[in-house]
Amino acid sequence: MVPALAATALLVSGAGPSHAAPAWDPKPSPMTTPWTNQVPVDHPLPEYPRPQLTRPDWADLNGIWDFAVTSRDAGQPTTFGEQIRVPFVPESALSGVQRKITQNDKLWYKRTFTVPSGWSGRHIQLNFGASDWETTVWVNGRQAGAAHRGGYDAFSYDITPLLNGGTNTIVISVYDPTETGGQAIGKQRIQDVTPHPGKSIVYTASSGIWQTVWLEPTATAHITRLDMVPRLEDNTLRVTVRGAGGADGTSVKVTVSSGGTTVGSATGTVGSELSVPVPNTHLWTPEDPFLYDVTAELTGTAADKVGSYTGMRSIAVKDVGGVRRPVLNGKFVFQTGTLDQGYWPDGIYTAPTDEALKYDLQKHKDLGFNMVRKHIKVEPQRWFYWADRLGLLVWQDMPSMDSGKTPDTAARTQWESEYRAIIDQHRSSPSLIQWVDQNEGWGQYDQARIADMVKAYDPARLVDNMSGVNCCAAKDGGNGDVIDNHNYVGPGNTPTEPVRASVLGEYGGLGYRVPGHEWYPGGGFSYEDQPTTTALNNRLVGLLDGMRENTMPAGGLSASVYTQITDVENEANGLMSYDRQVVKVDQARVRAANQALIAASRSPGATVKLPVGQNVSIRVTTPGYTDRYIRHYDGLGFTEVVNSASGDLLKQDATWTVRPGPANKLCYSFESRNYPGEYLRHREFRVRREAGDGSTVSKEDATWCPVQGSGGVRMSAAGFPGQYLRHINAELWLAQSGSTHAWDNPAGFTEDTTWAIEPPWAP
Repeated sequence: MVPALAATALLVSGAGPSHAAPAWDPKPSPMTTPWTNQVPVDHPLPEYPRPQLTRPDWADLNGIWDFAVTSRDAGQPTTFGEQIRVPFVPESALSGVQRKITQNDKLWYKRTFTVPSGWSGRHIQLNFGASDWETTVWVNGRQAGAAHRGGYDAFSYDITPLLNGGTNTIVISVYDPTETGGQAIGKQRIQDVTPHPGKSIVYTASSGIWQTVWLEPTATAHITRLDMVPRLEDNTLRVTVRGAGGADGTSVKVTVSSGGTTVGSATGTVGSELSVPVPNTHLWTPEDPFLYDVTAELTGTAADKVGSYTGMRSIAVKDVGGVRRPVLNGKFVFQTGTLDQGYWPDGIYTAPTDEALKYDLQKHKDLGFNMVRKHIKVEPQRWFYWADRLGLLVWQDMPSMDSGKTPDTAARTQWESEYRAIIDQHRSSPSLIQWVDQNEGWGQYDQARIADMVKAYDPARLVDNMSGVNCCAAKDGGNGDVIDNHNYVGPGNTPTEPVRASVLGEYGGLGYRVPGHEWYPGGGFSYEDQPTTTALNNRLVGLLDGMRENTMPAGGLSASVYTQITDVENEANGLMSYDRQVVKVDQARVRAANQALIAASRSPGATVKLPVGQNVSIRVTTPGYTDRYIRHYDGLGFTEVVNSASGDLLKQDATWTVRPGPANKLCYSFESRNYPGEYLRHREFRVRREAGDGSTVSKEDATWCPVQGSGGVRMSAAGFPGQYLRHINAELWLAQSGSTHAWDNPAGFTEDTTWAIEPPWAP
């Protein structure tokens, strides 16, 4: 697949630093990953950097460059007194610099190269995977185009007119104000680059070049991008070939193949959509991530040929059993994933090697997850290649602006421009199924307009207008394809809606500190610390099982994102340590829980329906106690024997009116027959009859989601999936089998949490 991926980068003659400088050495990393000491000095990250648009000839410029830091407003320095290993940022140990960069600094890079003789007569493109933030390039003393602004999108310059035919000199300046500016920064903040205390969910900044820099020769008229959209309705791949250098309108042929055999082809012109037949389509799924090879070739005198790949899949939202669900290839499958921050203790924003970049994604697969949410960072294109190839559904966040500011007009214009560039860069990746516009209100504005903009710009994917609409003063735009809550530890539930699918954009955050594998020993924190790995495994599997048994079938939840795949700096809530040396959880057990959740979603069945507006009585089904019913007494919930000889007051106390669940329309509340306005709710685990105060908590505590049990229904708490309405010693409790309280005793748990809905004792 994609033969050019295996091509060896051409060695560039004269590729060393431009003049003698102090010998370069890496700095000691705060934590050592398995790949820290495997990074080549001269050619780190040597793999082909753009897997969906490949050419056989290219030259890697990663390696040792001369380096200097000046004041923000200074011109090019006359001397470069340091060296840096590109593409690692100067804040990182792997760069060999490891120093804090502030808004008062400007970074300078310098090196020489000569163009290989075999490239004669072609145009030379200088390509950057990403550089944060404002990047200006000079070749042989002349500026190459306009300065590029943006920290997450790739950019290129045609430097042919600037070359001298011999040894050429590149000088690059980068200015990065991080949070003191108005641009997209994600979780970057200016801070000490070595470990320090502080319970923060933001991390060390990454300034300057942080993805591969490389050269490639092209024809004058050449292809710049392939926009590929699978259409399963007619088994075609819709391809729009983009070009430059006068390529627009040029004849082009696109061919789809598999194993060297042509599947289909189509001809057309650059800039217009082609329809390539893909008969007997082999669908792309997480279980079977099948990829087709694609080639595009300009015909006639403007010869240019590129390689690529695609996966045939669709993503949409539709009704499944009366619930709005995301459907992959027309079928609902629960999306279970983790929050992936993409930080490294040795390279910070840049993984030390391609194998390291792949590792985190492979570990998702090993743990049974089928999805990953890339959290307010955009990775190199090779990360998407591995997600495509391994089979992971990707939610891609747009990196947010500073959470403490309302962005001004210039910041908004820049942010939206960069967002569109990122969409263009990754719009053909089959794994990427959803764009996440904003997160928890950080730098929020125009939520609805932006969601509409993104959907119009890339209609083949889902759009999440705001992840965590219930958190941190976030505002829901009300549109997009999903409604997304955050719930720590959770998993909780996201109320269902008539149009959007309900997802849980973040939950979990279970913590466990591993001695010898902490960024700042003793400084780690989490949302809920676990005393042992056994406790961690039990708690995590309990959360996954709760979604399988309750939140997914009864509450209508369709996807969940666990925080998080690795520890990050002082966050100790990863499934792995920050150095990737320790997997904290029982991999086989977590994998089994995820696989069971995914399998259950393939046939979720109809939700349990109760008679809304009607009176019912709720009977115990535990053998030997089947003559007992739920009643209230002095405001608390009990069970008691009720029969035809019972008094009227007891019969009224044992009668409840079924109401729609205020926290979820698929669930229910039970209003007291003789105390209108008061409901069966849990508080501090004890179940009682109580009036609500209108708060979100009281609504959730009075909402019960029924799931089908053997001989009755089980009532799961809307806010605590996996915890059930239970009778024990005639008292009603919110209980979780095997947890720490007396009422969590696993003996008889299933029977004690199963109820029969009967005709009312009091009409």
